[in-house]
Amino acid sequence: MHDSTGSSPLFTRQTWVFLAFIVFLSFLTFFWRYWEPAAVFWDENYHIASAQKYLNGVYFMEQHPPLGKELIALGEFLLHPNTRADQFIGTDYATDFQPGFSFAGYRFFSALLGWFAAPILFLVFLLIARNPLFAALLSFLYVFDNALVVHIRGAMLEGPLMCFSVLTILAFLSLLEWGDRRKFFLWGSVLFGVAFGLTFMTKLFGLALILFLPAYLVTLLPNWKKMVESTGLFLGGFLLVFCSVWYVHFALGKTIVSTLPDNGYYQASPEYRQLLAEGRTASLLAFPIMVRDSLAYVPFYNRGAPRIDLCKADENGSPFYLWPLGARAINYRWETPDGTSYRYLYLQSNPVVWLLSSFGVLVGFCLLLASYLFDPAPQIRQRYLLAVFVGLYAAYMIAISMIDRVLYLYHYFSPLLLSMIVLGIVLLEIQRVWRWRITEQIRTIALLVLAALIFVSYEYYRPFSYYEPITDAQFNRRNLLPIWELTNVHTPRVNSLAVPCR
Repeated sequence: MHDSTGSSPLFTRQTWVFLAFIVFLSFLTFFWRYWEPAAVFWDENYHIASAQKYLNGVYFMEQHPPLGKELIALGEFLLHPNTRADQFIGTDYATDFQPGFSFAGYRFFSALLGWFAAPILFLVFLLIARNPLFAALLSFLYVFDNALVVHIRGAMLEGPLMCFSVLTILAFLSLLEWGDRRKFFLWGSVLFGVAFGLTFMTKLFGLALILFLPAYLVTLLPNWKKMVESTGLFLGGFLLVFCSVWYVHFALGKTIVSTLPDNGYYQASPEYRQLLAEGRTASLLAFPIMVRDSLAYVPFYNRGAPRIDLCKADENGSPFYLWPLGARAINYRWETPDGTSYRYLYLQSNPVVWLLSSFGVLVGFCLLLASYLFDPAPQIRQRYLLAVFVGLYAAYMIAISMIDRVLYLYHYFSPLLLSMIVLGIVLLEIQRVWRWRITEQIRTIALLVLAALIFVSYEYYRPFSYYEPITDAQFNRRNLLPIWELTNVHTPRVNSLAVPCR
């Protein structure tokens, strides 16, 4: 496969070597022994309970689209490491996990797709950088981020979300690269819609990626016929995923369990209840009614969700404007193996990744602003791409700011991914720093240093990601920024964001 400009081919032997290298590294960080620790943490209580409902044909509604939960259930169905998969069908929050309970099945697809996202991101960086070494080094931003690692290795929705989001970005860039080829344009537009559909059907926050569609359509102007064609194919791919995922959800949910909310009906309309009573949830004619009720349940659920309370002592939520700095870290669980040291599973960012990516967004915005306002304007070879990713990052954060329910640090994962790409573009675009001209040799050295810093920082915070023993002194040395609020079990939590009123 060659780029459309007729320059050197993208997929050389060197490319495959570096791609294999990233596959291997991300396997070690995301997938190796992903079933450990053999203990439940954070939202696994909810997601495993939902997965068991799928496995036992129990009807339920959820605030999230079904795909992520379906994948969690599919992992348990395929691996079936547990003799029972029905302990939690009568509740939305699973508790009392018995000794010997295996998480290997429930966590399988989150860890697997979180792993697969790394080589896909490598291809994204390859299309941007045109250099396999640069693409591999920039991939370290994802591969060695501690917050992504610890969360994605659980039975969570973020593993599929990251994988499908990166796939959407790759489809967008591939259309820009090879969309002038008729056959690729047709199938690429469908893949674009499918990838976005997978993202959206995993988590509603994936809706922000719809902005890639108008960003691509602008490049087709003034060819209105091609714009309409691409939009139709995109929507076709999206609807294929949307309808298929919802249909599986409805077809599996037939049995009512009265201990669940609303006597097991989850605010279903009389029409939907009639369909359940008649066993017609697999009927295509009933599909619109069931989709309508399921979508209506989302705002109903969120109205009951609490708002962030920064004065609450045990509040884990954090304001969106502090996420780029890694606030607040979340203690998922802890235990002591020997009475002197402790093991923590902490949602803690890799500070090199998060702070540099945030700085990259700031520099990217300044470069764009300068390119439009100043004369002579700085030369930006990929101004369009920089504008797209900076704009999408800004749109995502603006949309997040309008949500009044409590949100957590992992809700920043999607814009974090965008900021990584912005940082990559900025590092490739900078031609001069003050009086020093940035040659390709200097750029290579800078990226090697960046990759080394990312890895060292990852190793420093590794105990929090893999539940490894750590002393109080070692813990405290890792608390570099007060707004992270890293707190060991012997120290009262210090609220750096608010002081409770007396």
